[in-house]
Amino acid sequence: MGESAQDEDLLLKSFFAEVNEVERDNEVTRILSCFKLNPFEYLNLPFDASPEDVKKQYRKLSLLVHPDKCKHPQAKEAFGALAKAQQLLLDQQERDYILTQVNAAKEELRAKRKKQLKKDTASKIKSLVDEGKYEQNYERSEEFRRELILKVREILTEQEWRRRKMQMRISEEEGRLKKDEEESKEMWKRKREHEEQWEGTREQRVSSWRDFMKSGKKVKKGETRPPKLKTEDPNKSYVQRPVKRG
Repeated sequence: MGESAQDEDLLLKSFFAEVNEVERDNEVTRILSCFKLNPFEYLNLPFDASPEDVKKQYRKLSLLVHPDKCKHPQAKEAFGALAKAQQLLLDQQERDYILTQVNAAKEELRAKRKKQLKKDTASKIKSLVDEGKYEQNYERSEEFRRELILKVREILTEQEWRRRKMQMRISEEEGRLKKDEEESKEMWKRKREHEEQWEGTREQRVSSWRDFMKSGKKVKKGETRPPKLKTEDPNKSYVQRPVKRG
């Protein structure tokens, strides 16, 4: 940190040492009432603020609501919100995302303004005479600034809702895939257990079959086993008697 930055910090600390508790409490209340998706609001900065502006504003406001200096019961929460806002605005990807939504909000407001000018002939003529300065002055006005903040809130809310819905769908799909995977594992587990059980009883089955074959009744010499019942005549049964051979 350079000498100028150190001097600035000392000046800020000296100034905020004189700030009364009511002002600190008011700032905590302001921070905690900010729209949660817009870090520019937390730091009370315009949308065109530079990264250097972000750092300076963070130093200023963080000293104001620091839990060691501010007795407000939610000072720690406000201090954390400022730190998170600075982190987002110094992250190029996050900053670009927010500024993209800001530009989209501006385009919507400009389109709305054009429709209004078509209905208001006097304003349309003045806009043509001023060669664009009329619109430029309007976009610098407090009215446009308030409308822009509200429109940015609206767009950020829509984007966050879409993100959450997408995340919910992804979670549901991941849950379904996990369930299918668990069911598949359980099926293969049961199949392996069945195969292992079948293989485990193989020797017993073979032994039983051998015992059965050994204990089977043998046909005596000169004796013929009776054949099964014949059904040549549906009303009679023919049985061949055993024949002894001398």
